[in-house]
Amino acid sequence: MSSTLLEVTRASHEEVERFERLIVKDLQTEPATNKDRLHQSHRVRNMIEQIIDTTHKLVDIYEDKDGARKDEIAALGGQTSTGTNVFSAFYDRLKEIREYHRRHPAARAIIDTGDEYEQLLKEEPQIEFSGEEGSGRYLDLHELFNEYINSKFGEPIEYTAYLNVFSEPQKIPRKAKTTRQYLEYLQKLLEYLVYFFERTEPLQDLDRIFSKVTSEFEEEWTLGKVEGWENSGQENGSAPENHTVIDLDYYSTAEELMVVGPEKLKEALGALGLKTGGTIQQRAERLFLTKNISLEKLDRKHFAKGSRKPEQNGVVATPQVGDVKEIALLEAKIRRLCDLLDETIVRTRENVEKKQALTYEEMEAEREEDDVQAESESDDEDQQIYNPLKLPMGWDGKPIPYWLYKLHGLGQEFKCEICGNHSYWGRRAYERHFKEWRHQHGMRCLGIPNTKNFNEITSIEEAKLLWERIQERQGVNKWRPDLEEEYEDQEGNIYNKKTYTDLQRQGLI
Repeated sequence: MSSTLLEVTRASHEEVERFERLIVKDLQTEPATNKDRLHQSHRVRNMIEQIIDTTHKLVDIYEDKDGARKDEIAALGGQTSTGTNVFSAFYDRLKEIREYHRRHPAARAIIDTGDEYEQLLKEEPQIEFSGEEGSGRYLDLHELFNEYINSKFGEPIEYTAYLNVFSEPQKIPRKAKTTRQYLEYLQKLLEYLVYFFERTEPLQDLDRIFSKVTSEFEEEWTLGKVEGWENSGQENGSAPENHTVIDLDYYSTAEELMVVGPEKLKEALGALGLKTGGTIQQRAERLFLTKNISLEKLDRKHFAKGSRKPEQNGVVATPQVGDVKEIALLEAKIRRLCDLLDETIVRTRENVEKKQALTYEEMEAEREEDDVQAESESDDEDQQIYNPLKLPMGWDGKPIPYWLYKLHGLGQEFKCEICGNHSYWGRRAYERHFKEWRHQHGMRCLGIPNTKNFNEITSIEEAKLLWERIQERQGVNKWRPDLEEEYEDQEGNIYNKKTYTDLQRQGLI
């Protein structure tokens, strides 16, 4: 035998730990594109599933239902059928190993260096998307849209308008939702949303999400507070089976039912597909039969001619309890998924509105351009840029030529104290920075106007000194006796020379 049960246990634990390290290592890498993000999520999901499978095997081993693990541990301790004998157990085990290698001479020890596990980080899982889905960026609801506009519960609207209303099934009238066609439509819609969500968000636990939705739904259904189905549930959480016009629970006999009148009895019988003729007593008795007997079990003679089911001719008297509750639960799950896919729905609507202004050729060209751009981004991300001279990057994301680097003097550093000792590389960048926001802000903080006089000035002291000289030259700091010489009157009021002289001439002082 090639391995023991304990060795299998040890190897399984090692495998789980390796997958955990790989998941951490993979998630530490930030994906560059949406395609890389999907590949990363699916890789992590696959590794999580393998961890779960291996863990289930370990649980079975530790439960040891057949006692094999217990026997193997006992054998390692030297316990045999004849008693405890360590040496006998050792030589028996050695004999088994020799016999195995004699029968399998090509067998050799396998040293796993972990390279196979590292290759998992480079895998690109195959994810299928239709052309309209754009690698998971948009929804493709055209098939469901066609079914919606051609149904009795829908309305003839445009695709962009459908993207606004498909996530709000509670706004559809209740009478239009009690048909088999609407139930099948909801099932298809939920199936597509689940399939799309699993492809784009593989790390989300959809079972847990739906479990929470179901538990909340059960509480609201019992209280009759489900959106769009208010007061549909009874105390036991089921829908009433009787016709909504006449509540048969209030009547214990057919004679009491006659009080509602012949017209209402006729209307209720017609809605159920039953015969509407006869006296008022016959009508009441026929309708009262539906209180304790379902329509499927009711005798065929009570139905109107040509009517086999109550759903015929578009009339649905009352849907079955299970169908009503199932429809309401499907709506709740759809609303929850639409909340999780809200950004995708908005992006889909914007993309559809954009495509309406493009021709088919333009749409194909744009799609090819997006694919090429995504591939080029991922290729550029994978390639390491060789730049030993630390040259600046050009517009194409690659280092500029060395001759261009020398021509513009990009190896020469200029520092500006006014800009907070910021460095500028090259004469051209240095000259341009005098008109940029950083230098202008520094000059405003000094209280100096940023004019041409201060070009090439990078020192704060030099700028202040030059500003004082300019002010002196303009006469700002010159002594002006008529304005600055002070005079005081008898009352202690202070005036400059010009004002004091004018007041004195007028005899006011």
